[in-house]
Parts: sequence; structure tokens; C-alpha cells
Amino acid sequence: MYQVLVADAINAEGLQPLLEYPDAVLIEKKVTDPDVDLEKMDAILVRSATTVTEELLEKMPQLKIIARAGVGVDNIDVAAATKRGIVVVNAPDGNTISTAEHTFAMMAALMRNIPQAHGSVKNLEWKRNAFVGQELFGKALGIVGLGRIGSEIAKRAKVFGMNVLVFDPFLTKERAKNLNVQSCTLDQILEQADIITVHTPLTAETKGLINEEAIKKTKKGVYFLNCARGGIIDEQALAAYIGNGHIGGAAIDVFEVEPPGEHPLFKYDNVIVTPHLGASTKEAQLNVATQVAKEVRTYFEDKPVSNSINLPAISTDIYEKIRPFHNLSKQIGVILSQCVKEGVHELSINYAGSVTELETSYLTKALLSGFFKNRIDVHVNEVNALLTAKERAITVGEKISTDAFGYANSITVTAKVEDRQFTIRGTYIDHYGPRIVFMNGFNIDFLPEGNLLYVQHMDRPGVIGRVGKILGDQSINIATMQVGRKSAGGEAIMVLSFDKPLDDASLALLQKLDDIVLLNRIHL
Repeated sequence: MYQVLVADAINAEGLQPLLEYPDAVLIEKKVTDPDVDLEKMDAILVRSATTVTEELLEKMPQLKIIARAGVGVDNIDVAAATKRGIVVVNAPDGNTISTAEHTFAMMAALMRNIPQAHGSVKNLEWKRNAFVGQELFGKALGIVGLGRIGSEIAKRAKVFGMNVLVFDPFLTKERAKNLNVQSCTLDQILEQADIITVHTPLTAETKGLINEEAIKKTKKGVYFLNCARGGIIDEQALAAYIGNGHIGGAAIDVFEVEPPGEHPLFKYDNVIVTPHLGASTKEAQLNVATQVAKEVRTYFEDKPVSNSINLPAISTDIYEKIRPFHNLSKQIGVILSQCVKEGVHELSINYAGSVTELETSYLTKALLSGFFKNRIDVHVNEVNALLTAKERAITVGEKISTDAFGYANSITVTAKVEDRQFTIRGTYIDHYGPRIVFMNGFNIDFLPEGNLLYVQHMDRPGVIGRVGKILGDQSINIATMQVGRKSAGGEAIMVLSFDKPLDDASLALLQKLDDIVLLNRIHL
């Protein structure tokens, strides 16, 4: 019998898949309850109240699976779980409709001054002229991030007769056409949208994405919404530009610190706020509970789970053989994602040499998980990588070749966008580790780790020196430099590594050099 600890309050109806499973016993108690024998638990179901730490995992030696009844897994030490071979699952789409509807409700309430008018009437006032609003019809809605929730908002906005502008690095022309939306740059969204709503994950790249510099680019009277993650919009900058009259209003469901306490946004009448209610519907709570209950039962039945956010369990012997290539594949995917920021519609992967003796489909999924990392609003791993690519209309092709380009093994990946393609080749060398040996038509040789800068430039005297001088003037130390070229005097590349990430100001100075063709920061 499997023992399942339900550590947080979870919808009882949603637990039916486990309650009906004859080989499972559910124990609804907190992890701190003295009556709970943590050593005997095979699974644990949590929401946000329970934090699954490495210390807790040490007390649960039999634990096989952790299920989070929701999307975020910030309260789970995924790395510690993976190290112990514990599968972590969540419910990535259980609250999609709930959050999309809440966002749209907030947008309508914001534009029509509904909360303010409600309060006025409850105070026995009748000030119709004080609450004249604006119609959604004909407005330009800018959606930053077109994942599951963003897509649902786009569909609803089209029904309301809105013009939908979308910024998403992975939005292809085909998908934009199917959704009847206009693909834009972030700057175009900022300059053209009447209303801007954010729906990206909170990562190092998206934290403060809508900052003061971004707000300065918006039209006067723009409205902002954040029902995604606190911190994507700089709350201090938002408050300042509401205060000076540039921003027409804002609707905020999430905050960088929750609960927010005293907050500068609260003093403005044209700001409406809710206490992180995006997923707070009976239906959403039922959906996420049912999803994770099914996932745990599926795992107990020795079937593949659909929403694991860490590595699936494989034998130690097989993993040790595949591990070097698994890491290399994921690194190639991360590099490719940061070098090709447009909407990719095809990924072609070629395996050659000794790597072909392994399960290459597992490596393809690892590569995709690296490619999607921190760029979309769901966790992607080997379990859901191909499905994620399919959802975004990306064709994935896998080939086996006899030509390893002089190496014992090679993995070559080509990303195709509308008007160009970008190719990366990597190899694993015993005693030397992973190496990237080809990028965008150039032979090169560098270690894929740390903070890198890819520089494509004209092969002219002094270019490397001028790059070095700019970095030196900024007190930036170059750890390593690798170069490559096709022919003398033509285009060439260099790959630099640094002890810390290259800052925006230094990158801007490099971009001003005459012979620079392309710059890409890469963080691994």
C-alpha cells in the first residue's frame, strides 16, 4: 500500500482518483503533526502552505513523488528532490481559464471604474459623471507572453473587438495567424498599446521587464495589468508614473512581496488590486487537485507522468552513460535559445558517432528543455518537451549520421526562422568534457559554461583590440577568448567568457563599434 500525505488543504472532490485507487492510503495531516510517520510516506501533496525543503526530504526516505496542486513550485526544493530520484509534478494548466478570466475581469473593471463606482454608491453617493469609463472595443491590447494564459486572453480580446498585439520570442507567423494576433517587438507593444498585460514567468530576464525606461516609451494614458507574477512590472516606477498622470490606471493581482503591506500604489483611486486571486475559483482548485491526484496515481501504476518538472527516473547505469551527452544537449539548447530570439518554426537535430548508440530521443528532449528554459510560462523537461514544441508549432526533426566531422561524437542542431537559420555543433571529449565546435557557419572551440558573449564581426585589424579596450575601460576581466573565421578579411566570430554577466551599458558600447555584426549574451 502506498501512503500519501496530503499536507495542505486540497479539494476533496479532486482527490477522488487517489481515493478510488485501492493501493493508496491518504493521510490528511501537516508535516509537523507528531502523529505523522514521515519515514513511511511514498507521496506528498502540497499547495503553497507547506515548504518541501531538503531537510524535510531527509526525513522521508521512502518518498517517491511530490505533487504541487498548482503551477508554481517555489516552495519545493526541486534540485534536492531530483538528486534523490524523487519526481516532482504540478498542474500547469489547471488554473489557465481562471487566471485568464480574472485578468479580463480586472481589465473591464479598470476601464469602467467599477470598484470606485461601487464604493461611491455604497456610500450613498450618485456621481455618474465621476466614473465615465472607456470601452474595450477598438482598443489595442498588448500581451507580453503568449503562453496558455496569454493565448486565452487573446481569444477573449478578439471577441470583444480589440486589436491584439503580442510580444513573445517564440511566436511564429503561423501561430500568430491562427490566433489572429499581430506579432510585435516589446518596444512596439510599449509604443502602440492602449492596455498592456504581462503573462511571462518570473525569471532573471523578466524581472523588472516593465521598468521606468519601458514605461517612458508608452503612450500617455496607457493602462497596465499584472495577474502573472509580482516583480515583472517595477512597482515603484508604476506608482511614480501613475502619480505624474502618464499612466491612466493599473490593475494588480500579484506583488513582488506578498502580502505587500503599505504600498505606494494604494493611494491612487485609478489603481485596483486583489490579493493574488488569479487561481482562486472553485473550478480551478478542483482542476489542479484532480490533475495532481491523477499524476500520482499514474506514477504508482508505473506509467509515464505528463507534468513532471524534473528528470524522469531512469536506472543509474543508463543515466551514467547518457549523462555527459544529456548535459551537452541541454547546454546546446540554452545557447541556441539565446542566440535565436525570433520565432523558431523548425529544429533539426543530427547525431553522429558514439552518441548514436544511446537513446537519442532522450537527448532531443533534454535539448528542447534547455531551448525553452526561462522563455515560456511553463516548466519544460524531458517529459513535456515535445508536447511544448508541438503547442508552439515548432517542427522537431531527429537524424542519425555517420559523419561526426572528425570527432568521436557530435550533436548538430539547426534552428530555422522565417528568413535565416542558425547552427550549433557540440561534442563530448573524454577528459576534456563538453565543447562547442561550430556556430553559425564558423569553426570554434569553447567550453559551454558560465557567462559568455558571442561576437560576430568583420575580420579586420584592431577589432579584437577595440573590444578588449572597451571591456578593460569598464573594469571587466575577460576570462577566456576563442576565435574563428571562414576566410581572411571576411566575417569572423569570437566567444568571450567572464566571471560575471556582462552588463547592459558595456554591451551598448560594444554595439557601437563599426565592425560588429552581431552580439549575443549567453548565460549557462
